[in-house]
Parts: sequence; structure tokens; C-alpha cells
Amino acid sequence: MSRPRPRARSTEQPRLVAFNKPAGVLSQWTDDPHWPGLARLLALPGLVPAGRLDADSEGLLLLTNDGALQARLTGGGTEKTYAVLVAGTPSAPTLDRLRAGVLLGDGPTRPARVTVIARPSWLWPRERPDPPGTWLDITLTEGRNRQIRRMANAVGHLVLRLVRHRVGDNGLDGLAPGAWQDRPLAFFVP
Repeated sequence: MSRPRPRARSTEQPRLVAFNKPAGVLSQWTDDPHWPGLARLLALPGLVPAGRLDADSEGLLLLTNDGALQARLTGGGTEKTYAVLVAGTPSAPTLDRLRAGVLLGDGPTRPARVTVIARPSWLWPRERPDPPGTWLDITLTEGRNRQIRRMANAVGHLVLRLVRHRVGDNGLDGLAPGAWQDRPLAFFVP
């Protein structure tokens, strides 16, 4: 898996922005013919995403103008936490498989923290109600392409909704879908 190369350090003041990416939007500035990109919702020149969420996923996307910060946020070890609605009810052995790491086509995943939860009270409604299923809180320390969807699929459960709500020390903190705000760089040490 290729990692984004850190960009050269800017002479501008380092900036970190939290954005609540709605479903149906790509985590890139340019549009695809079938999906809108970030430029349709944001006017933040000079900022690049620190990681990605696939078009079907929602939630916290961090943007920065600092290459070292981008590398730190996307590198292995930074915890990323998701509220995940899966079809059906995973058994205890299935949850244990997710926690231990799952073998995917590109190798085994790192162990994950997985907890069954109630539907998060902070979660915004969508146009169509969520289908029945089980909510999981999943924390990863790696970020492979569509990793949670592939992990759930490998243990026999389809992901119905996926919302990232935390990256490292940064959370959604009440941001509505499509909203953004500058965040302090207190946790970042150059």
C-alpha cells in the first residue's frame, strides 16, 4: 500500500481543519464524473486531506497545510475511531476475530478495538432511516483502503453505515455534516 508523501513544509502558519464529510463526497479536491469532490463544499486553498474516507463513508476528515502533520496523522499508530452499523448481529467469536486482526487480500490487519454500542446519540439522521443492524465502535491504528468494510465482509457482515468520529485527539465535536472548523495544533510537535 502506498502512503502519501509528506509535502514540503510550508512557510505559512501550520493549520489543521476538521471537516464533517457527508456521504457521497470524495476525499479529494477534484470531482469524479459520478461523485462531487471537496471543492463543491469547501474553499480552503492550500490544505490537503490527512487520510481519506471513501465516498460512501461519512464523518471526520482532517485537512492541513503541513506535510509533517499530514504524515503523522496518516501514519501507522494514529488511532482512528468509527461508529459502524453492520447487518445482522455479530457473534462473540466474530467480534474476537475482528479484535485479533483479520486476514485480507493485502495481508493481516493489526488488532482493533471493537465494542458493541447503542446507536450513538450524537449521530445525525439521514434522508432514509438506518436499516436494522448492530452498531459497533471500532478503533484502528492503520488505514488501508476500505479497511473496515473489508474486515466486516471477511467475517460475514455487510457495513450499512460507517462514520469516522475521531482521529487521534480530534473528534467531530458537534460538527454538522458539511461543516468545518479550525483546530488547535496543541498535540502536534514539529
